[in-house]
Amino acid sequence: MSQKYTNESIRKLSDLEAVRTRVSVYAGSADKDGAFTTVKEIISNSIDEFKSGHGKEVYVKYNKDGSITVKDNGRGIPMDWNESEQDYNYNLILFTLNAGGKYNTDNYEYSIGLNGIGSSLSTMSSEFATVESSRDGYVYSISSKKGIVEGELKKVKSNNDSTGTTVTWKPDVDVFDEVDFPKEWFLDYIKRQAIVNKGIKITFEDQEGNVFVENYENGIIDYIKELSQDKEFTDVKYFETDNILGKDRDDREDYKSKFEVAYLFNNEKSVMESYHNSSFLSEGGSPHDAIKSAFIYEIDRQIKALNKYNKNEKKISFDDIKDSLIIVTNTYSTVTQYKNQTKLAISNKFIKDKLNELLRENLHVYFVENPEDAEKICNQVLVNKRSREKAEKTRIDVRKKLSQKNNTITNKVEGYYPPRSKNKEDRILAICEGKSALSSMLDGRDIDTYGIYPIRGKTLNTYKASEKQIAENELITDLYSILGCGMELNGKKGSKSNNFDIENLQFDKIAIFADADEDGIGSILPLLLVMFDRLSPELLKEGKIYYGQTPKYEIKTVDEEYYAFNDKELDKIKEELGNKKYELGYVKGLGELSSEGISQCMRPEATNLLQITVEENHSLETLKMFMGKEVDKRREIILDSFKEENNIEQ
Repeated sequence: MSQKYTNESIRKLSDLEAVRTRVSVYAGSADKDGAFTTVKEIISNSIDEFKSGHGKEVYVKYNKDGSITVKDNGRGIPMDWNESEQDYNYNLILFTLNAGGKYNTDNYEYSIGLNGIGSSLSTMSSEFATVESSRDGYVYSISSKKGIVEGELKKVKSNNDSTGTTVTWKPDVDVFDEVDFPKEWFLDYIKRQAIVNKGIKITFEDQEGNVFVENYENGIIDYIKELSQDKEFTDVKYFETDNILGKDRDDREDYKSKFEVAYLFNNEKSVMESYHNSSFLSEGGSPHDAIKSAFIYEIDRQIKALNKYNKNEKKISFDDIKDSLIIVTNTYSTVTQYKNQTKLAISNKFIKDKLNELLRENLHVYFVENPEDAEKICNQVLVNKRSREKAEKTRIDVRKKLSQKNNTITNKVEGYYPPRSKNKEDRILAICEGKSALSSMLDGRDIDTYGIYPIRGKTLNTYKASEKQIAENELITDLYSILGCGMELNGKKGSKSNNFDIENLQFDKIAIFADADEDGIGSILPLLLVMFDRLSPELLKEGKIYYGQTPKYEIKTVDEEYYAFNDKELDKIKEELGNKKYELGYVKGLGELSSEGISQCMRPEATNLLQITVEENHSLETLKMFMGKEVDKRREIILDSFKEENNIEQ
């Protein structure tokens, strides 16, 4: 097919087309994270008003129709005619990229938004939007659909002197892939804004009418005490500065910055959070670089001064410090170099250098004035360091143990029954419990496809286990020797102790056959899932782990046996049998099945293997529920994680 590339092939997108067709450029992505960026942008505008000394309260509501309302008592958005720009301000602020009142720092000295994109992004990517502004003795309002203004600006005389802005909009599913948010996202964002804007009151109302209020009168000091939960072994250290002038390069102009830092040392919790102009920097950037450099320098110097290093001992790393450090930085600047519009990290060189200098000075004075604290901190950091080095040695030992490749076609692991197929894409590893299940499976399996590994003894809870306990656990080391893919003992892919490689996995599927009782689906299955999550999470992410569902019902006639996995299949079998007499039995697990029943579960074309899926950003925090005593809740979580189309019944 011929394609012509001519002068007429070149065109430009309007602002509205750019936002609605290339939204990820402005919102960071087109998924629900990107859609939620519109929420953060509108709330941030209200926060900027507060920081400029106007309005102390923000109200956020997640409406039942999926729209969001944000209301503040700031000065109100200018909406009327702008003589210098020959346009209405509502059009400049709400429907034009790179326009707004934040380019002049006299209006917003330390603004979250600097690019004139946030408000326009939210309105132009919405299904509908309404903006109401109270100011100058009037109430102004404008509405839009799909980013196109409907009607004219409404302007009516106000009945009172109140000022503020109310924005209601609904992210458009035609623009974003998903537009529904868990309320936890709102709660997390407004909490972070309250933390770094001491004194502001932010109220959130969810779709069920529940109301949550965040207010930190002392800002990051209150927050750091909340994090520590009275487990600190030093008091909170806090300092803040007035405006400081500086620049990132000699050939650039000075800009204003100010700094606020709180930290303490705690044996049980580790937190490092940085905020800039009220925006949470999940990827840190300059502030994190400054923290690492300053703490390593001063604590290393103090350890040397106290002569606490052993002979030829290596210098501490920041990981050794971070294990016992809770620190929050809250920085501001009139010029900010964000890495992108999503504002997850900053790169201002002046902020990095100045914060490093301030932290070094503060730590040095702190250690001189508090020698007992200085010694406690040094001792704890060295304990962390030496524990880490010992754990690293253990991981290396385990890596060596598991690096010896095992030929899973032969029977080198005691109790393991390999399949005959030499093609790993055809092989399935069945993990079962108990001798009765093993005996039945050996009789009824498809021997070319299925390898069988029976669990011997109690399964280790790897969530609570130490690396040493994992290394010494025969069940785990044997299982991973059979799998052949190695493990990520510390859960960090790419680390020195990681020898995991999914390409070396010797099976296409790993199927856990557990009885549908408290021991099986209530204990053994979640324990194995936690094991895979900690030691080889990629197997879960890539969909390699399955639950081997056993038939729920056994139907026997005089000369035949039938098995049903759910009530629907049972009804179908009953219908086919008609008036034939039969006996109906409930099957607890594999050990109760005949070889015929086993063959229905363990043949290549069987449909009883239910893939276990996980959230993209899942973690062991989610799986903590598995380790509790609530068996019913555990079972519910496990079954809910299976693909919906499998139609599994409890």
